[in-house]
Amino acid sequence: MQLKVPASLNADETMMLRAVEPAATGSAVTRSGTAPDGNGRGRSRRRRKAPRASALSRLPAAAPGLTRLVARVASDARRLRPRYPHADRAGWRRWAPSWRQWLGAALACTGLTVILLGSAYAATDIPDNLNSYATQQDNVYFWSDGTPMARTGWVRRQAMPLEDIPEDVRGAVLAAENASFYSDPGISLSGLGRALWRTVGQGETQGGSTITQQYVKNVYLNQDRSVGRKFTEAMLALKLDNQMSKDDILEGYLNTSWFGRGTYGIQRAAQAYYGKDVGDLDVSEAAFLASLLKGAGLYDPALSQANHDRAVERWSWILDRMAETGTLSKAERARYTKFPEPLKRAPGFDTGKQSDYLVELAARYAKKAAHLSDKEFDFGGFQIYTTFDRKQESALTDAVAEARKQARKKDAAKAKSLHFGASSVATDGRILAVHGGPDHRTQGYNESNATTVPAGSAFLPFVYAAALENGVHKTRDGAATEVTPQTLYDGDDGIAVRTPEGPYWDRGGKQVTSHNDGEKSYGRISLGRALALSVNTPFMQLGMDTGLDRVRATALRAGLLPSSFGPQVPAMSLGSATPSAIRMASGYATFAAAGKHVEPYSVSRITRNGSGIALDKPASRRAVKASVAAAVQSALTDAFRTAHPGADPAATVAGKAGTTQNDTAAWYVGTAHSVSTAVVAYRIDLGKSLEPLPLKGIAGSPGNGVPYRIWSGARGIG
Repeated sequence: MQLKVPASLNADETMMLRAVEPAATGSAVTRSGTAPDGNGRGRSRRRRKAPRASALSRLPAAAPGLTRLVARVASDARRLRPRYPHADRAGWRRWAPSWRQWLGAALACTGLTVILLGSAYAATDIPDNLNSYATQQDNVYFWSDGTPMARTGWVRRQAMPLEDIPEDVRGAVLAAENASFYSDPGISLSGLGRALWRTVGQGETQGGSTITQQYVKNVYLNQDRSVGRKFTEAMLALKLDNQMSKDDILEGYLNTSWFGRGTYGIQRAAQAYYGKDVGDLDVSEAAFLASLLKGAGLYDPALSQANHDRAVERWSWILDRMAETGTLSKAERARYTKFPEPLKRAPGFDTGKQSDYLVELAARYAKKAAHLSDKEFDFGGFQIYTTFDRKQESALTDAVAEARKQARKKDAAKAKSLHFGASSVATDGRILAVHGGPDHRTQGYNESNATTVPAGSAFLPFVYAAALENGVHKTRDGAATEVTPQTLYDGDDGIAVRTPEGPYWDRGGKQVTSHNDGEKSYGRISLGRALALSVNTPFMQLGMDTGLDRVRATALRAGLLPSSFGPQVPAMSLGSATPSAIRMASGYATFAAAGKHVEPYSVSRITRNGSGIALDKPASRRAVKASVAAAVQSALTDAFRTAHPGADPAATVAGKAGTTQNDTAAWYVGTAHSVSTAVVAYRIDLGKSLEPLPLKGIAGSPGNGVPYRIWSGARGIG
């Protein structure tokens, strides 16, 4: 039978047709969609709207391949869609997901994890500011012979370039901590798993970190033990491994790790446990130091016998491990059978007492000469090679200690307020030794560098040199008259000081006169002889004739500082200036150096972590003519021999004593073997005032007093 679809129906609509057996009922379906009932009347049926075509059926016919793909995916999705309970299963299996569902869930979790980790990695930035404590170092000071003198700073750490750390030392650390360091991505998944399990399960983290992770913890993070910190550590380690070379990471790790005994870094550890630099370690010693990375408190043999046993066991294991990883050959491994016992205690430095005065001088000079700010210098890592001579420093310290002891025996009351400043300076400007006080920990100010008391008659050589260099003026506008060592001046006591116009009057209207020690008169005396005998009156007048401005200029060129000078009055020629012992020694060194002066300096070289730091070094310059210096030196030689006739006549020694008119200071300054030494003794009761007190005989007589005995003891001169 053929059915005709009325034109009024849409193409996408269908009719619900109900077929009736024609033989049984003889009825027919009408066009209106009604069927006759048993009485022959038609029963109406409601027309149903045809369902919309599926999206799959609406795909263009031109894309059959796409249609099949979409159908395949839709079918798989229907299978993965959970249907609970499963009608085709029995028992508990009706509720269990199918393998397809398990697979889908696993893939979804994996994808989500990758997205989260990727986002976390992208969002992780390596901090610009390092953990300042982890990178702070101490500054180490060395004697002139290269041996350590002192160290400063809160952290005992000295960074070393990787190329200065021997291969065997690196190999021992890698074998002990992270043999796969050069091939891993910066993290250990198994180690992270163990750490997470321990953290979650038992409340503490566990090892298993790579060297990169440990370095990250040292320099970027704190020591907090938590899952969050461990996750951050892993992200930073991954990123750092991509941005830094393995060698740079290893170098940083070796220089920031804790090794016990108050030390950070392999260099300071080598010094603390074996008293040597890291470059001098052998394989066996390196293996022991590597064992400390697991926990110095458990492996330092000096702490307990149990520690010693653990250290020996781990030391042996590390050597075996080095052989396994190829760092050591089996033959080399067999050589190391005896445990390399470390020092019982870390070698200390002679801090406090005199060494702190030396450090104070050197640090001040280093910052100035290397153009370092206080912040840069205090951050540490500097090796300061000083000019201080260990033997000369010891001799000077011993000489002062003996003088102090004798003063206590002579007059204990006066000795309590007795102070000694002393310094030895080479003719090339190197400060070889200083005495700054009894102990820097109890007296902070440095007596060798203090401008406390006047130079007195020890200043006369500068007046003499100025006159020889410039000549004198007897009239206001006349030409200069040459002066020689044989030029005669009035050496009587109490003579009036004159200007070209007549006597010199002070502001109080009083005529100024000059006096000799003991008010002794010498009559007409040559300038050379007057210096040798320390006659004051000729030099007070000589200063006026030369010009006090020229005297001051000569003293400044020779090494004294402008700050030590007061008003330019006649008393300046008799030593009213207050130079330090260092500057007086430097000034006399100029005469011994044929008139050439080099500013005193205490640091010869500076490095930071092995790399040189540019350092301004003072240059030699002409202060006075060589002939003038020779004449001054000759007069000082005569002064020494006159005061000490029993001295070896062949010795090249020159020097003179210095006294002040108010008895507040006693000096001795002289040169021997191209080294100038100045010693001053004075009294100050620091508990009451900074004003100097009269010595009252505690320093002895001028020619052979306490300053000379210290000077001769320090210089080895009888």
